[in-house]
Amino acid sequence: MASKDLSWKYVEQSTLEPEVIAAARAQSLELGIDPISPATGAHVALIAAATNAASIIEVGTGIGVSGLWLLTGAPDAQLTSIDVEADHHEVARRHFTDAGHPAARVRLITGKAVDVLPRMNEGSYDVVLIDADAGSLLDYVEHALRLVRPGGAVLIAHALWRDTVSDPARRESTTTQLRDLIAELEASPAVHVALSPVGDGLLQLVTRRS
Repeated sequence: MASKDLSWKYVEQSTLEPEVIAAARAQSLELGIDPISPATGAHVALIAAATNAASIIEVGTGIGVSGLWLLTGAPDAQLTSIDVEADHHEVARRHFTDAGHPAARVRLITGKAVDVLPRMNEGSYDVVLIDADAGSLLDYVEHALRLVRPGGAVLIAHALWRDTVSDPARRESTTTQLRDLIAELEASPAVHVALSPVGDGLLQLVTRRS
Protein backbone atom coordinates (compact mmCIF):
# COMPACT_ATOMS: atom_id res chain seq x y z
CA MET A 1 0.00 0.00 0.00
CA ALA A 2 2.85 2.36 0.79
CA SER A 3 4.20 2.03 -2.76
CA LYS A 4 0.77 2.96 -4.12
CA ASP A 5 0.77 6.08 -1.97
CA LEU A 6 4.22 6.98 -3.25
CA SER A 7 3.11 6.44 -6.84
CA TRP A 8 0.07 8.67 -6.30
CA LYS A 9 2.26 11.42 -4.84
CA TYR A 10 4.74 11.04 -7.70
CA VAL A 11 2.01 11.47 -10.31
CA GLU A 12 0.64 14.57 -8.60
CA GLN A 13 4.00 16.17 -7.95
CA SER A 14 5.39 15.44 -11.41
CA THR A 15 2.48 17.18 -13.15
CA LEU A 16 3.66 20.52 -14.47
CA GLU A 17 0.87 23.03 -13.92
CA PRO A 18 0.85 26.20 -16.02
CA GLU A 19 1.54 29.32 -13.98
CA VAL A 20 -1.91 30.84 -14.50
CA ILE A 21 -3.60 27.64 -13.29
CA ALA A 22 -1.29 27.42 -10.30
CA ALA A 23 -2.28 31.00 -9.40
CA ALA A 24 -5.98 30.12 -9.70
CA ARG A 25 -5.40 27.03 -7.54
CA ALA A 26 -3.69 29.04 -4.81
CA GLN A 27 -6.54 31.54 -4.76
CA SER A 28 -9.11 28.72 -4.74
CA LEU A 29 -7.57 27.25 -1.63
CA GLU A 30 -7.52 30.67 0.03
CA LEU A 31 -11.26 30.95 -0.65
CA GLY A 32 -12.00 27.45 0.68
CA ILE A 33 -12.74 26.01 -2.77
CA ASP A 34 -11.54 22.44 -3.43
CA PRO A 35 -10.29 22.39 -7.05
CA ILE A 36 -9.35 19.33 -9.04
CA SER A 37 -5.76 18.23 -8.47
CA PRO A 38 -2.99 19.02 -10.99
CA ALA A 39 -2.87 15.43 -12.23
CA THR A 40 -6.67 15.34 -12.57
CA GLY A 41 -6.36 18.55 -14.56
CA ALA A 42 -3.84 16.90 -16.86
CA HIS A 43 -6.28 14.02 -17.38
CA VAL A 44 -9.20 16.26 -18.32
CA ALA A 45 -6.94 18.27 -20.64
CA LEU A 46 -5.87 15.06 -22.33
CA ILE A 47 -9.48 13.98 -22.83
CA ALA A 48 -10.44 17.39 -24.21
CA ALA A 49 -7.53 17.12 -26.65
CA ALA A 50 -8.27 13.49 -27.58
CA THR A 51 -11.91 14.25 -28.36
CA ASN A 52 -10.85 17.32 -30.38
CA ALA A 53 -13.40 19.18 -28.28
CA ALA A 54 -15.01 22.22 -29.85
CA SER A 55 -17.78 22.66 -27.28
CA ILE A 56 -17.39 21.99 -23.55
CA ILE A 57 -19.78 22.45 -20.65
CA GLU A 58 -18.70 22.50 -17.03
CA VAL A 59 -20.87 22.20 -13.93
CA GLY A 60 -19.06 24.01 -11.13
CA THR A 61 -16.75 26.83 -12.20
CA GLY A 62 -15.06 27.54 -8.89
CA ILE A 63 -12.64 30.26 -9.91
CA GLY A 64 -11.52 28.55 -13.08
CA VAL A 65 -9.03 25.77 -12.31
CA SER A 66 -10.87 22.95 -14.09
CA GLY A 67 -11.99 25.19 -16.95
CA LEU A 68 -8.43 26.36 -17.52
CA TRP A 69 -7.24 22.76 -17.66
CA LEU A 70 -9.97 21.86 -20.16
CA LEU A 71 -8.95 24.76 -22.39
CA THR A 72 -5.32 23.72 -22.08
CA GLY A 73 -6.30 20.57 -23.95
CA ALA A 74 -8.71 22.29 -26.34
CA PRO A 75 -7.62 25.95 -26.58
CA ASP A 76 -10.02 26.77 -29.43
CA ALA A 77 -13.08 25.27 -27.75
CA GLN A 78 -16.14 27.16 -26.58
CA LEU A 79 -16.46 26.70 -22.82
CA THR A 80 -19.77 27.10 -20.99
CA SER A 81 -19.36 27.01 -17.22
CA ILE A 82 -22.14 27.10 -14.63
CA ASP A 83 -21.82 28.13 -11.00
CA VAL A 84 -24.22 29.53 -8.44
CA GLU A 85 -21.66 32.00 -7.08
CA ALA A 86 -21.47 35.26 -9.06
CA ASP A 87 -18.41 36.35 -7.08
CA HIS A 88 -16.56 33.24 -8.19
CA HIS A 89 -17.33 34.03 -11.81
CA GLU A 90 -15.84 37.50 -11.48
CA VAL A 91 -12.57 36.03 -10.26
CA ALA A 92 -12.65 33.18 -12.79
CA ARG A 93 -13.07 35.64 -15.65
CA ARG A 94 -9.83 37.34 -14.68
CA HIS A 95 -7.97 34.03 -14.68
CA PHE A 96 -9.35 33.09 -18.11
CA THR A 97 -8.31 36.50 -19.43
CA ASP A 98 -4.84 36.15 -17.91
CA ALA A 99 -4.54 32.78 -19.68
CA GLY A 100 -5.34 34.45 -23.01
CA HIS A 101 -8.77 32.95 -23.58
CA PRO A 102 -11.08 35.43 -25.35
CA ALA A 103 -14.23 36.35 -23.43
CA ALA A 104 -16.29 35.38 -26.47
CA ARG A 105 -15.20 31.75 -26.05
CA VAL A 106 -15.81 31.52 -22.28
CA ARG A 107 -19.49 31.72 -21.34
CA LEU A 108 -20.06 31.94 -17.59
CA ILE A 109 -23.63 31.31 -16.45
CA THR A 110 -24.54 32.22 -12.89
CA GLY A 111 -27.33 30.04 -11.55
CA LYS A 112 -28.26 26.63 -10.25
CA ALA A 113 -27.13 23.93 -12.65
CA VAL A 114 -30.35 21.96 -12.09
CA ASP A 115 -32.20 24.95 -13.55
CA VAL A 116 -29.71 25.77 -16.32
CA LEU A 117 -28.91 22.30 -17.71
CA PRO A 118 -32.44 21.51 -18.94
CA ARG A 119 -32.16 24.53 -21.25
CA MET A 120 -28.97 23.30 -22.92
CA ASN A 121 -29.20 21.65 -26.34
CA GLU A 122 -29.17 17.86 -26.47
CA GLY A 123 -26.13 16.19 -28.05
CA SER A 124 -24.31 19.51 -28.50
CA TYR A 125 -21.19 19.05 -26.38
CA ASP A 126 -17.98 17.08 -26.82
CA VAL A 127 -17.05 17.07 -23.14
CA VAL A 128 -19.07 17.62 -19.97
CA LEU A 129 -17.21 18.02 -16.67
CA ILE A 130 -19.08 17.74 -13.37
CA ASP A 131 -17.34 19.27 -10.36
CA ALA A 132 -20.15 20.63 -8.18
CA ASP A 133 -22.27 19.88 -5.13
CA ALA A 134 -22.61 16.15 -4.65
CA GLY A 135 -26.23 16.42 -3.52
CA SER A 136 -27.41 16.90 -7.11
CA LEU A 137 -24.88 14.57 -8.73
CA LEU A 138 -27.39 12.11 -10.15
CA ASP A 139 -29.31 14.92 -11.83
CA TYR A 140 -26.10 16.34 -13.25
CA VAL A 141 -25.03 12.99 -14.69
CA GLU A 142 -28.43 12.41 -16.25
CA HIS A 143 -28.30 15.81 -17.94
CA ALA A 144 -24.66 15.33 -18.97
CA LEU A 145 -25.43 12.08 -20.78
CA ARG A 146 -28.22 13.88 -22.64
CA LEU A 147 -26.07 16.86 -23.57
CA VAL A 148 -22.96 15.06 -24.77
CA ARG A 149 -22.68 13.92 -28.39
CA PRO A 150 -22.28 10.23 -29.31
CA GLY A 151 -18.65 9.39 -28.61
CA GLY A 152 -18.31 12.38 -26.30
CA ALA A 153 -16.97 12.29 -22.76
CA VAL A 154 -18.58 12.92 -19.38
CA LEU A 155 -16.08 13.48 -16.56
CA ILE A 156 -17.02 13.36 -12.87
CA ALA A 157 -14.47 14.82 -10.48
CA HIS A 158 -14.08 13.77 -6.82
CA ALA A 159 -15.53 10.36 -7.70
CA LEU A 160 -13.74 8.62 -4.82
CA TRP A 161 -14.90 11.29 -2.36
CA ARG A 162 -11.96 11.71 -0.01
CA ASP A 163 -11.09 8.00 -0.13
CA THR A 164 -14.44 6.96 1.36
CA VAL A 165 -15.97 5.24 -1.70
CA SER A 166 -13.47 2.38 -1.54
CA ASP A 167 -14.23 1.69 2.13
CA PRO A 168 -17.35 -0.53 2.43
CA ALA A 169 -17.75 0.51 6.06
CA ARG A 170 -18.41 4.11 5.04
CA ARG A 171 -22.13 4.63 4.46
CA GLU A 172 -22.48 8.42 4.29
CA SER A 173 -24.98 9.73 1.75
CA THR A 174 -22.48 11.10 -0.77
CA THR A 175 -20.28 8.02 -0.47
CA THR A 176 -23.08 5.52 -1.06
CA GLN A 177 -24.51 7.65 -3.86
CA LEU A 178 -21.19 7.64 -5.71
CA ARG A 179 -20.66 3.93 -5.05
CA ASP A 180 -24.12 3.13 -6.46
CA LEU A 181 -23.59 5.45 -9.43
CA ILE A 182 -20.29 3.79 -10.34
CA ALA A 183 -21.87 0.32 -10.15
CA GLU A 184 -24.86 1.40 -12.25
CA LEU A 185 -22.71 2.97 -14.94
CA GLU A 186 -20.34 0.00 -15.05
CA ALA A 187 -23.36 -2.18 -15.85
CA SER A 188 -24.76 0.19 -18.48
CA PRO A 189 -24.46 -0.76 -22.15
CA ALA A 190 -24.72 2.93 -23.13
CA VAL A 191 -21.26 4.05 -21.96
CA HIS A 192 -17.63 3.02 -21.74
CA VAL A 193 -16.48 3.56 -18.15
CA ALA A 194 -13.10 4.08 -16.50
CA LEU A 195 -12.50 5.08 -12.89
CA SER A 196 -9.11 6.61 -12.17
CA PRO A 197 -7.70 7.09 -8.65
CA VAL A 198 -5.94 10.28 -9.75
CA GLY A 199 -6.51 13.17 -7.35
CA ASP A 200 -9.76 12.57 -5.49
CA GLY A 201 -10.92 10.18 -8.20
CA LEU A 202 -12.04 10.83 -11.77
CA LEU A 203 -14.93 8.87 -13.25
CA GLN A 204 -14.71 8.94 -17.04
CA LEU A 205 -17.56 8.04 -19.35
CA VAL A 206 -17.64 7.91 -23.13
CA THR A 207 -21.03 7.46 -24.73
CA ARG A 208 -21.20 4.53 -27.12
CA ARG A 209 -21.97 5.26 -30.75
CA SER A 210 -25.17 3.70 -32.07
